[in-house]
Amino acid sequence: MRSLKIFALFAALNLGALIMPQEISAQQGGVSFGVFYNELSPYGQWVDYPNYGYVWIPSAGPDFAPYSNNGYWIWTDYGWMWVSGYSWGWAPFHYGRWDYDDSYGWFWVPDNEWGPSWVSWRRADGYYGWAPMRPGISLSVSFGSGYSVPNERWRFVRDKDFSRTNINHYYINRTNNVTIIKNSSVINRTYADQNRHSTYISGPDRADVQKITGKTIQPVVIHDNQKPGQSLKNGQLQIYRPQIQMNGENGQRPVPSKVVNLKDVKRQSGKNESNPISNVNPGNKNRPMVQPARPTSVTPSNNNRQKAQPAHSTNVTPANNNKLNVQPGRPTNVTPANNNRQKAHSTSAIPASSNKQKVQPSHSVYQPKKVQPPQSRTTNSSNGSGNAKQPQKVTPRTENVEPRPSQPKTNEGEKEQGKRER
Repeated sequence: MRSLKIFALFAALNLGALIMPQEISAQQGGVSFGVFYNELSPYGQWVDYPNYGYVWIPSAGPDFAPYSNNGYWIWTDYGWMWVSGYSWGWAPFHYGRWDYDDSYGWFWVPDNEWGPSWVSWRRADGYYGWAPMRPGISLSVSFGSGYSVPNERWRFVRDKDFSRTNINHYYINRTNNVTIIKNSSVINRTYADQNRHSTYISGPDRADVQKITGKTIQPVVIHDNQKPGQSLKNGQLQIYRPQIQMNGENGQRPVPSKVVNLKDVKRQSGKNESNPISNVNPGNKNRPMVQPARPTSVTPSNNNRQKAQPAHSTNVTPANNNKLNVQPGRPTNVTPANNNRQKAHSTSAIPASSNKQKVQPSHSVYQPKKVQPPQSRTTNSSNGSGNAKQPQKVTPRTENVEPRPSQPKTNEGEKEQGKRER
């Protein structure tokens, strides 16, 4: 008989544990801010921020924004709740508030009050929008006209896309935020949680969303998890949401095990990484307009194009003849190219230079004395020889030289001419 009573008592205790798992979990004691410090340290940095104390800066990439990346909205008994794909999402999106610093980006200020989300809501014609609530802002203050959030911190989607699980692919460009906000109104619907003695902003009306999207939205049932984390499966969300106390068991407020100096925090900027890409593309679009004229030359170096011309002497010479009227107006650009050609003639471009010399005598040998003094007709008649001797304009004695470009023969011709003059 005694054993039967013991068995009945044991069964009653187990039945009570099964009936009230959420209440037991909600009343867990001894959970302080230390759970935030320990669980979030691997995913970001804790810093001592002025006026806020210890805040957390996530290492979530340059494009991170709270209630924006890697998550979506689900309907619960508390209203619209943000379900995050981050393993640490159980804490920063349901406890505390987010704020922004121009030097460090988004950072999270912990608090002990749980909620489905801590955002402000707006409704415009054809749009729903939300933005993180700043620390210390009550619900009543957030509903008033005196509370304003910077325009770029709002996220808007078309109302028909609000219930999508890939909602981040449907955000409206933030350049339109100013116009949408001016034509929007605050959503001030709330839900009072009697178990936790808290009031939450529930967001858009479920009936309106169902009417707009044409879909039936079933509420997701929330169960308390016994360890940090969250999991959504078969319309049920398991999430860790204990009652948080400010101080630890010893009555003292805990501190993070590792605190990074604020000046050592490096901001992850999305804009700094995206702008160079957009600046490069226009340059690449302009380059193909130049490349067809030099298919074998390298686009980044224009100097290489001039050096490559001797290798295509038969093809380039007619082009140079057409440019004879232009080159005299650009002596500084032509001279370096001619210097490079002379070097090429003396080494590997001998066959090409010899071909030039066979053509040049017909233009330079029979008209040297009459044409070269004004130099305008000399340049028009012979491009190859004019360009080859252009650096030696001071020594006109080369006019009587045979059509050999080598410098030693030019010197012998000069000696013979001197003897004849004597």
